[in-house]
Amino acid sequence: MNIASVSFHCSAPDLDSCPDGTLPEFAFIGRSNVGKSSLLNMLADKQKLARVSPTPGFTKLINFFTVDKTWRLVDLPGYGFAQVAREDRAQFNQAVADYLEHRKNLCCIFLLIDSGLPPQNIDLEFVQWLAGHALPFVLVFTKTDRGTPEAVAANIAAFTARIAGWFEQLPEVYQCSATTARGRSELLGGIAATLAAGPAVDEPKPPAAPLPPEVEPPFSLEVRAGTFRDKGANEKKRLKGARPW
Repeated sequence: MNIASVSFHCSAPDLDSCPDGTLPEFAFIGRSNVGKSSLLNMLADKQKLARVSPTPGFTKLINFFTVDKTWRLVDLPGYGFAQVAREDRAQFNQAVADYLEHRKNLCCIFLLIDSGLPPQNIDLEFVQWLAGHALPFVLVFTKTDRGTPEAVAANIAAFTARIAGWFEQLPEVYQCSATTARGRSELLGGIAATLAAGPAVDEPKPPAAPLPPEVEPPFSLEVRAGTFRDKGANEKKRLKGARPW
């Protein structure tokens, strides 16, 4: 996929403020300081598209970018940052949850994980939340240039091992670096494959699978012991004409 143009469309504080749902959307989310803004800039090949800030949790609105006038990149606020009032945190989490659960033209969620860290509870819990709502997502391990190949591979293996029991088939895994542009062609190739398959923008989402008792919506900050094995949760959302991510 070659990107000819990327432009900022709008920012939305909640689902009702989002733009019309006529274009397919691909949403990016991750723990604060995971390198999301840098990855989006690398993906779009536009260094100032998403603002990179040293302050964790800088992105607080849902930001929409139109690509080639045919689809959108969606920059979602990161989860887990501490510099926000408790009442604002609740509203912030609910806005993200509403978008992920109810946005009809959302094709896939790219969940960013820091490859330099062992499995973090907050990331594991968010995977549980996505699976419990039958949402289509892939795992994107970022900052692969910052550690040795052996350390990166070990962290990825540890993470996938922790979630393996929750799925009949593991989500697709990408390895990326905003510094070296590693993974750019693979990510764009995945997006292109879904767009070429012609997902039905207005297709309703399937009913959400029951959340396991250890997960509290929209998502809390602690993973409790136990495994998640629910048949409904193993079924990812299938878009009409598109491959199940």
